[in-house]
Amino acid sequence: MQKYGPWAVIAGGSEGVGAEFALQLAEQGMNLVLLARKPEPLEATAEACRAHGAEVRTLSVDLLAADAVDRIRQATDDLEVGLFIYNAGANTYGHEFVTGDLERFQAVIDLNITAQLKLVQHFGAPMKDRRRGGIVLVGSLSGYLGSAQISVYSAVKSFCRIFAEGLWLEMQEYDVDVLELVLGLTRTPAMDRAGLKMDRPGLLVSEPREVAAEGLANLANGPVVVVKQFEAVAEKNSGHNRAELLLEARASAKKLLPPPTE
Repeated sequence: MQKYGPWAVIAGGSEGVGAEFALQLAEQGMNLVLLARKPEPLEATAEACRAHGAEVRTLSVDLLAADAVDRIRQATDDLEVGLFIYNAGANTYGHEFVTGDLERFQAVIDLNITAQLKLVQHFGAPMKDRRRGGIVLVGSLSGYLGSAQISVYSAVKSFCRIFAEGLWLEMQEYDVDVLELVLGLTRTPAMDRAGLKMDRPGLLVSEPREVAAEGLANLANGPVVVVKQFEAVAEKNSGHNRAELLLEARASAKKLLPPPTE
């Protein structure tokens, strides 16, 4: 609470890993502002956090909307926010690039990069002035290796990791911790809705509660922490024989992903 309190803002805080971040912070006495598009799961998570004694504000907001930052400011400007977690960077459009919809690709870029940068700057500047705080950016193993059908998503996740490293360097002297928490395949409602075949024998899958706990335990260990069970995968996918790695990953992905839709 001394370093990161009294308020945490979680973008993408309604379900999955974001909801687990919220619950675990509430258990530790943190007050919360939860941001997400869908009001029903947002309010359900808020009520679960209030049961732990936390004060919770919610804002149902589309982070791609033109007025999103203004609405978030109105909901938080009277608070001392010591922890900001950006967990909103899902892939909203998978398609072969050259025949895809450029506007939908742009939405993937804006959600993962543009909106994230705006909110990191907004919440990070007061942390710098106070010389305390923490910023967690939830990343993905997809950013370590290009992937067919999600080439834009993989690219933006790579950007986010490099951005987190630079931000970590800049904020060190102000005693503000920056962490990119890199997730592998995680059992979340979004993954269920995508129809992924997550019960294949031998498939590595994380659980949201474990992932969130690992992230909070490593807040001061940035700039980048890969969820432990996927560390070897991240190291392998950082290798130099890119063609071999890409072809091997594509073969594995075909067993996991539903067929692409036009």
